[in-house]
Amino acid sequence: MDKRWYVIHTYSGHENKVKHYIENAASNDPSVSGKVAQVVVPTEEVVEMKDGRKTTVTRKFLPSYVLVEMEMTKEALHFITNVPGVTNFVGPGKKPVPLRDEEVERILGQIDRGKTRHEETVPYRVGDRVKVIDGPFSEFLGTVDDINPEKSKIKVMVSIFGRNTPVELDVLQVESVEQKE
Repeated sequence: MDKRWYVIHTYSGHENKVKHYIENAASNDPSVSGKVAQVVVPTEEVVEMKDGRKTTVTRKFLPSYVLVEMEMTKEALHFITNVPGVTNFVGPGKKPVPLRDEEVERILGQIDRGKTRHEETVPYRVGDRVKVIDGPFSEFLGTVDDINPEKSKIKVMVSIFGRNTPVELDVLQVESVEQKE
């Protein structure tokens, strides 16, 4: 038999525990050792602002699911369904259904893109109205005056004490303000 990709459903927050358990048991249990090839928890790295600092966080984009590349035998099915934290395979009834090749490529491609993604382009243009959502100028409204895409920074003109003042911010510290006509 050939190895195919299957999706298993786990308890929320148990994805990594299930992955490590399957990998460890598969390498030690002779009845399953050749049956399981890969175990993947679909994650991506996301940049977010917290307390004025840019942090990179690893986030699961398919929470409660783990992908397993395996040869489906009775022993392997029994082993996976009895792993602590696993509720069942994804599929109709109790029958596991392998993923189609294009589904596997899309999911694994999203994981790879998350690891190699560079800073995205700045989503603002000079003259756009923005609202500051993080930092000491939070809740201030302003207009984009200058853009530095290499550093993902923008200069926003905000009104402080009735005077326009330039403030340099990270693009994650602002959000667009809808123009009302």
